Amino acid sequence: MILALCLIVIVAYIFDITSKYSRIPGVILLIFLGIATQVISSSLHIDVPNLKPYLPVIGTLGLVMIIMEASLDLKLDIRKKELITKSVISAIGLFIVSSFVLSYALVHYSGFTWRTALLNIIPLCIISSSVAIPSSLFLSSLDKEFIVYESSISDIFGIIVFGFILNSNSNIGMGILNFGLNTVITLVISIVTSSVLALLLHKITYHISYVIIMASVVMMYMLAKLFHLPALLLVLTFGMVLSNNQLLEHTFVRRVFNFTKFRSDLGSFKMILTELTFLVRSFFFIMFGYYAKIEGLLDIGNILTGLVITLSIFILRMIFIKYVLRMPAIPLLYFSPRGLITILLFISIPELLRIPLLSEEVITIVILLSIIFMMIGNIFYQKEIKLDDGSTKNGPFFPVNI
Repeated sequence: MILALCLIVIVAYIFDITSKYSRIPGVILLIFLGIATQVISSSLHIDVPNLKPYLPVIGTLGLVMIIMEASLDLKLDIRKKELITKSVISAIGLFIVSSFVLSYALVHYSGFTWRTALLNIIPLCIISSSVAIPSSLFLSSLDKEFIVYESSISDIFGIIVFGFILNSNSNIGMGILNFGLNTVITLVISIVTSSVLALLLHKITYHISYVIIMASVVMMYMLAKLFHLPALLLVLTFGMVLSNNQLLEHTFVRRVFNFTKFRSDLGSFKMILTELTFLVRSFFFIMFGYYAKIEGLLDIGNILTGLVITLSIFILRMIFIKYVLRMPAIPLLYFSPRGLITILLFISIPELLRIPLLSEEVITIVILLSIIFMMIGNIFYQKEIKLDDGSTKNGPFFPVNI
């Protein structure tokens, strides 16, 4: 077992490295590795312990780490006002439009209630930052920043809305009021706990510190979930307080913090967080692939359903980027993959509220198709390189300096 775990980590690491050259996202390779492991273990009658009950636990850890990692990249800068505004509009606007259009189809043609339709559709309308951000390596700096902001905000906003709909059994007005109150409470708690954790990160001199900080964030997340508060706001606030520490550098806080040392500590914290996120994400997607039902993935009905949903998502994205944001559709169109959060939210839907048409296999197909579409776009996209005379030319498909 230990040998197998070590081998999985090494293979996942190789996938991560090669993805920078081949532009094939490591996530899709991990899922296929899980499927291949399932076929091989079944053919050779190898007894593998049932780890499926642990999938939500690993996924939750991965979710918190991914949001924390993404929030550490969200830097507030007045010079990027237009970019940030457009990415926020894109993340929230596209999420709302996609959720409404696809849910309307289920309500109008299949007779489901809006609540049931939205719960099943929302997971499919969230961009996966854990897939999109690493895959945006070859984009221009502005396009890459747009993807970072858009996918991170899509993750957070989508999860908060999903939680609101899942937990609101009363009327909409009362639900919105409770949600607003809970959001304010969470923000206050987030600012206080983020300040305390940031101080601990800066002041702890014991050689074990970063893991304690991460464990504290996960614990606060679980406590917030226990009291039905928008828990991801806490994680988001913590990350953004740390990443935007320069805004506090010329205030009274400088009496407590040595900002030069703090940024060095923050750099080390991000490094540890990135490595742990890599481990958790790798095991999650391999396990997800391992427990996928292969016969369901090959079912024509499921493939057609997944294809229709995927095409709808990307058509709506193209229209929104081109006519609402008035930005070039290429290459941003390609970067709308689904991933870990889609899976996590889907498996958290109560059995009674699940729509049979949207089975686990259909969700898996949409995830695979959206990642493949992004991969194809990434492979054939040529970034313009500015020459000394001011003109531009297309760069190679596979840049030399990676």
